Amino acid sequence: MGPTRWVLTAPMSLQDLPPDARPREKLIARGPGALSDAELLALLLRTGLAGKNVLQLAQELLDRFGGLSGLLHTGLDELKSIKGLGGSAKRAELSAVLELARRALAQQLSERPAFTSPQAVQDYLQLHLAHKGHEVFAVLFLDSQHKLLAFEELFRGTLSQTSVYPREVVLRALHHRAGAVVLAHNHPSGTVQPSRADEALTQHLKAALGLVDIRVLDHFIVAPGQALSMAEKGLL
Repeated sequence: MGPTRWVLTAPMSLQDLPPDARPREKLIARGPGALSDAELLALLLRTGLAGKNVLQLAQELLDRFGGLSGLLHTGLDELKSIKGLGGSAKRAELSAVLELARRALAQQLSERPAFTSPQAVQDYLQLHLAHKGHEVFAVLFLDSQHKLLAFEELFRGTLSQTSVYPREVVLRALHHRAGAVVLAHNHPSGTVQPSRADEALTQHLKAALGLVDIRVLDHFIVAPGQALSMAEKGLL
């Protein structure tokens, strides 16, 4: 009986796919809108695993994290544990895509009034807060025309509660010379229903900021894939 021979199989890349299945060629021929989420993700990943082509790896990632939005909200530590994303380059590229999306939305909010596009506000907060495993209280500071001046995460808490100090919120608003603010925090539990504590905090901050003539336009509660506007619910 002869010695065992080990055959190493290289990761399957985009070049291993049939020409009509290659997303790069499809993008060039038909435009990015013609590509599926898995095909777009495959362009970033470039290579799959031994015995698994890059499109299969891309689809598995989307299935695991609940689609492209879920994947982009995933933290770097979570990505590191996934077979096929252990290399820092791929994780860095996915993180870069997320940061580009954040900056594009920030630019959009700084160039025109935030509430001419409430969906852009929700998308911006989703990208910043929804993926966090602990509660974060943040504020969008707006000028008198309701354009974005700054975004700051001011307080962090545990999964069950967050301590928010109105004095600090007022000081930061004055620092930015804000004319209005949008409050926001995440619910890691996944529900966006406001608690009585959320409602009480909103009214407390509204009163404190009102003393220095700064309006509270809204308070958003965000969770992965969803957001609630307390103003829309009549709770402001």
